[in-house]
Amino acid sequence: MRAVGIILAGGNSRRMHELTAKRAVAAMPVAGSYRAIDFALSNMTNSHIQRVAVLTQYNARSLNEHLNSSKWWDFGRKQGGLYVFTPTITADNGYWYRGTADSIYQNLDFLRKCHEPYVIITSGDAVYKMDYNKVLEYHIAKKADITVVCKELEEGEDATRFGTIRMNEASRIEEFEEKPMVANSRTISTGIYVIRRRLLIDLIEHSAEEERYDFVTDILIRYKNLKKIYGYKINGYWNNISTVDAYYKTNMDFLKPDVRHYFFKELPAVYSKVSDQPPAKYNPGAVVKNSLVGSGSIINGTVENSVIFKKVFVGNNCVIKNSIILNDVYLGDNTYIENCIVESRDTIRANTRHVGENGVKVVVEKNERYAL
Repeated sequence: MRAVGIILAGGNSRRMHELTAKRAVAAMPVAGSYRAIDFALSNMTNSHIQRVAVLTQYNARSLNEHLNSSKWWDFGRKQGGLYVFTPTITADNGYWYRGTADSIYQNLDFLRKCHEPYVIITSGDAVYKMDYNKVLEYHIAKKADITVVCKELEEGEDATRFGTIRMNEASRIEEFEEKPMVANSRTISTGIYVIRRRLLIDLIEHSAEEERYDFVTDILIRYKNLKKIYGYKINGYWNNISTVDAYYKTNMDFLKPDVRHYFFKELPAVYSKVSDQPPAKYNPGAVVKNSLVGSGSIINGTVENSVIFKKVFVGNNCVIKNSIILNDVYLGDNTYIENCIVESRDTIRANTRHVGENGVKVVVEKNERYAL
């Protein structure tokens, strides 16, 4: 592959509320056994990109733990590999990452020492499968300076939380507006970019000199009339999980047979760090309908249209409907959960009821499990 990969995984999404109080968005569990960043990493290795840098910052502990071995994504190699960069105090710099462009600027030495002519930049908070080679071929064929991967949203979807773009007939981007108050276009940026390595270094250095720190605002939007920036449209499944509702919807999408088949059965595969858990156990009286149940879980009650992650204990006479139960949760007997996301390592006491009346409810119980 003629490209090096950069995954931007350092940001914080306040729209995730309590879910990102102790982890980065890129470390959010997805589909019973994955983390959000697994999709970007799998796309990189499946596209034969051998050198990938992950830029982390906010609540990076669990994300760094997840990335502590590169072998799960086949990056354990002599040439290339997986690099995890956090902000570092140097003689010239004492700042945290002040934006996406600044995070790349603080790690420019990595890009300078690479020999690949192109760079694939993506975020770590989207669920999708993609062959970056096709985007790179398109980029070269168009003789573009920058290529932005974009997607047409369906009617009713909120475009204001994305960057919206307008293209001419040749697919050159003419308008780019970041998180507009009112969206005038249904075409959104997916946060995936292709750019020549030398050009990226020049643009990042120039932005840093002017104390501009955001990649979208200070490079893409600022240079849209000066550089040849093209859009590459995708039609397959793509979803960003940076809000509570989007995270809930993405996990619920995995209960649809076509989405499950696309990610679990169709090649190329999605890889993740494997934890050695026993298979899920269903005790007599358990009823499970249209749900994903992670390994190491023990089910005694009723589970319907829900995603149960690893090491979850569901007590007797529990009812779980249309909910997401994250890793290592204990649900006491006679608990009722509906339209909720239950935070990992929670202990829900017996005879408790949680229902999301007006949308999805995030349940965070700070009970000391072993003191019960």
